[in-house]
Amino acid sequence: MEHVTLLLAVVIATALAFDFTNGFHDTANAMATTISTGALNPKIAVAMSAALNLVGAFLSVEVAKTISGGIVNESGIRTQVIFAALVGAILWNLVTWLLGLPSSSSHALFGGLIGAAVMSAGASAVNGDVVITKVLLPAVAAPAVAGLAALVAARLTFRIGRHTGDAATAKGYRAGQIASAALVSLAHGTNDAQKTMGVITLALVTGGVIAPGSNPPVWVIVCSGLAIALGTYIGGWRIIRTMGTGLTDLRPQQGFAAQTSAAISILASSHLGFSLSTTQVCSGAVMGAGLGRKGGVVRWSTASRMAIAWCLTLPAAALVAAGAEFVAGQGAWGIAVVAAVLVAASTVIWLAARRRPVTAQSVTASGMTTQPAGAAVAAPSGAGAREQDGDLSATIPAPAPAAAAPAPPQSAAA
Repeated sequence: MEHVTLLLAVVIATALAFDFTNGFHDTANAMATTISTGALNPKIAVAMSAALNLVGAFLSVEVAKTISGGIVNESGIRTQVIFAALVGAILWNLVTWLLGLPSSSSHALFGGLIGAAVMSAGASAVNGDVVITKVLLPAVAAPAVAGLAALVAARLTFRIGRHTGDAATAKGYRAGQIASAALVSLAHGTNDAQKTMGVITLALVTGGVIAPGSNPPVWVIVCSGLAIALGTYIGGWRIIRTMGTGLTDLRPQQGFAAQTSAAISILASSHLGFSLSTTQVCSGAVMGAGLGRKGGVVRWSTASRMAIAWCLTLPAAALVAAGAEFVAGQGAWGIAVVAAVLVAASTVIWLAARRRPVTAQSVTASGMTTQPAGAAVAAPSGAGAREQDGDLSATIPAPAPAAAAPAPPQSAAA
């Protein structure tokens, strides 16, 4: 019993660590467009998002129940399986964060659970019908729906305001963006914080602490909400830069349309118990809004790389989690080895990120908030449009010195 208690504590701590990475990985979903259009100061934006993520965690438990008793069969699943699943999800989150890639934390978690469960108990441990109806189908449909809604909404906003001055229109929609960004943050809390609640609840069930089918205990809800809020406050500036300027250039009207469409999609899915990828929904909405302005540009090279990463997330996390489960299944020493590998890999990724840090100041200095209200946005070309290998954010050209050749483009490091 003492070993089980220790293992449960390790699993809960690892789940909260995943929740923390989910927070800074997904901050861009709510705040990238708000920052890129200058509606909010970067630090204020992430603070507001963190607070609303915490509030959203208390609004529903439907998604948590989908994870704790839906994707995998509770019977026959050992606690170490959940630990291995979390290892796969955390490592994928950290790698994609280092690359500045808006991938799905949700699908990383699902992939980890599926891979570890199959390695431990075979394919029968996974409820295939739940994976298809509540994970895969929403993953395909939701970004498309949100993108189409954002495209239509953006075109309507430009049509409605066509006789209004650009400055006045931009000011009004920036205020609307703040409200819609708050709604996205609230929706993110209701959907993504619940995923960690579901994982911890599943661990408590496998450890015999609570009965199968139980709702998450209150302390689980509180801890999950605090962890994702803290992660959100850290910022996730790399992915904010990619989503804010790497996919398209947005005016305030488009930012408002994108965020409102995404928030409605996420809230509807949370109500239905669909464990949606908020990253995919928000990215789809940003692209739709980018096409909603006449002459708008979507950088399809960045979008295509993101789509490839989305397709790789489930299998990649599943493979890592399956390997972790194979080692952890050897006993206490195996669990210790997996934990040591997780800490070492996380440290290496963090040190790599420190070599070329991205902060709130550098995000702003890269030109995200310097675009004047209502200014026309031209399609990127030449040196400033090139993308650094391995970096999906748009490269921002450095100012050229007078009477000299243009300076090399400023690196938009992942």
